[in-house]
This record gives sequence, C-alpha cells and structure tokens, in this order.
Amino acid sequence: MDTHISFRDVTVTYGAHVALGDITLEIPRHQIFGVIGPANSGKTTLLKCINRTIDFVSSANVRGLVRVNNEDVNRLRNVYDLRRRVGMVFPLPVGLPLSIYDNVAFAPRRAGVYDRQELDALVEKCLRQAMLWDEVKDRMKSLGTKLSGGQQQRLTLARALSHRPEILCLDEFSIAIDPVTTMKIEDVLLELKKDMTIVLVTNLVQQAHRLADQTAFFNSSRLVEAGPTEKIFTEPDDKLTRDYVTGGFG
Repeated sequence: MDTHISFRDVTVTYGAHVALGDITLEIPRHQIFGVIGPANSGKTTLLKCINRTIDFVSSANVRGLVRVNNEDVNRLRNVYDLRRRVGMVFPLPVGLPLSIYDNVAFAPRRAGVYDRQELDALVEKCLRQAMLWDEVKDRMKSLGTKLSGGQQQRLTLARALSHRPEILCLDEFSIAIDPVTTMKIEDVLLELKKDMTIVLVTNLVQQAHRLADQTAFFNSSRLVEAGPTEKIFTEPDDKLTRDYVTGGFG
C-alpha cells in the first residue's frame, strides 16, 4: 500500500477536552478514504490536522506525528504550500465576496496563472466537476454569495479543486446539496481519485459504503477500527462498529 497520509500516536486537545486520542492511521494514495462516526467523535479535527488549519484554533494542542508524502506537516516551512496541496471543503459554504468566476480563479491567480484562456478553461473545468457549470455559465460576473446554499457549497468545491490539489478533504460536503446533485458529485469523486487522494468525512454511512475504498470508524475521540470498506460494513472486528453501521446508534 502506497501511504499518502499517516498519523502516528496523534492526540489533539482543546484545553482540557480530548478531541483525538492517540490515533495511528494510514491513508492510501489515490483512494477515497471514508471517515465515519457520531457527532463530536474527532472526524473534523482529523481533517484539520492534515493541512494544519488546526493552527487557527488557539486552544488546540497537537502531539504526535502527521505526515503527508512522508513529510512531517508540523515541520514544513511553507504551510501555505501545504494548504494549496490539500484542498478542504467544510460542511457549510464559505464563499468569497467575489464573482462566481473570481471565486474559482482566485487561487490560480495567486499561484501565478494569469493567461485568460488558461484561467477560463480551468474555471470551467472546476465548475463542471462541481456540477455547477450549467447553472452559472451565463452569469459568471454575478456575486458567488448570491447563489443558493447548495450552489454556494458546490462553488466551494470548485474553488478547492482550482488549487489542483493532491489531497481533497471533504467534511460533510453534501449537507446543503440536494440528493440528485449529491449523487452526481459522488460520480465525479470516483473519477477524481485517479488524480488525487480523497478523505471523506460523512455522517451518511451509506455514502461511505458507496464511495470509500477504506473506512475508519471513530467514536468518543478514538479510532475504533479501520480497514477495507466492505469488511467494516459486513464483518467488522468491533461490536461498536457493527452497531453504528447498522443504525444501532449514532
């Protein structure tokens, strides 16, 4: 297995609260890695450790080793480069107060892409991948913040893809999106994993079952078990996992 992201003995606390307790985990390259578990089990904190957005939480303390491409992320000098390589989509849309076009073109321009034809092609590609192009192609100069909630979430996804990331972290990406569009984006994710590693946090256990190659189950800030998705859903090692995936709690 070609490991892309690894956690070794990682504990994260917010003041006295343990958000992640002694996590050791490997996430393979070019797979969809599902992360499931009840609310407040540490799933979002796990994502924030990958691209160091955990740094924005003043009370957070991270112990242990988080690696991307075998590099300790906490020793990287250029955290901005790390965040360009690790795209992040949070549960609720966070739109920039810019046009739809400029929302998607913002990161490429920051990276030095100024050629209009190249930008146009990249913006269209990302909006198509986010299943948004057909709805906005005739109003690209309109403010992104004027879109509906579901459209803004898809715009956030397009913006994350505009970085051309090697890792895409999705935290409940479909919470504001209708079921039909969600299924279309799921099809896109299955294609995207050819080019990137996708870490999918979801409370929809069947979404993980449909999409993930490997799945990890978290409960009470601890990793209960991880392994091939089919095994997690049909022959888990831990009774707690079986109870969760069959709807016994959560």
